[in-house]
Amino acid sequence: MLVSGIFGRRNLFELDIDLEIPQEIFAQTSTLVGIRVTNRRKFMPAFLIRVLVENHHSLFSFIGPNSQHKQYCAMQFETRGAHVIQNIYVSSVFPFNFFSRYRKLKQARRLIIFARPQKCRSLHFQDRQTRVKGESAALTLGYDSDIVSIRDYVSGDPLKYINWKSTAKTGTLKTKELAAIELRQVMIDFDKFDKKDLEHRISCVTYLILNFIRSNVPVGLVIAGERFKPAATTAHKLTLLKKLAVYGQD
Repeated sequence: MLVSGIFGRRNLFELDIDLEIPQEIFAQTSTLVGIRVTNRRKFMPAFLIRVLVENHHSLFSFIGPNSQHKQYCAMQFETRGAHVIQNIYVSSVFPFNFFSRYRKLKQARRLIIFARPQKCRSLHFQDRQTRVKGESAALTLGYDSDIVSIRDYVSGDPLKYINWKSTAKTGTLKTKELAAIELRQVMIDFDKFDKKDLEHRISCVTYLILNFIRSNVPVGLVIAGERFKPAATTAHKLTLLKKLAVYGQD
């Protein structure tokens, strides 16, 4: 009993538990979360370490001195919004399986659970500019679209944009000025939506944002009085999804 108590207690200390959580976690969707256990002891290994996170068990049979092991467990969160993982326990039956000793870790992880994406056919949100599909010519100059004007050649102009007909008529090199292409953009005004079925609406808009950005179409959002200009970056996508996830929970 004495030997079991001494070695059993020492087996649970000087262990660090880290959670590797993906950036994008969606409600009602299974997500792989990494659990990494680091043994900081210089000489003594760790045996039969069981980590309990949100009712999910992971067993680490052996962790050598000054080493770490990682496992993955599938976790699922039922509702969108802010979530705190705070019930993290470490336990072990080492050395003789007489008792199971526990240690609660004083750490918490705060997460934002995004709404579950749901494709909706009945959601109408586009304004006049949004309904224009494909590409259109912008007012700024570029090298992509329709001819805006013809001017004298300037050193550094691409040779493929020289207008040879005008050059032959005038005897001097002429360059075509073209309009730049303006990509389609989408602006979603969530504040104008009917809020009777709020969760359904949030799921629909979440799906739309993911779909547009996956297609490299800049998308913006008006929500709770805030306006986010259209963009197609990962950071912008996460910002919009977070705003939708915590909507109505402040």
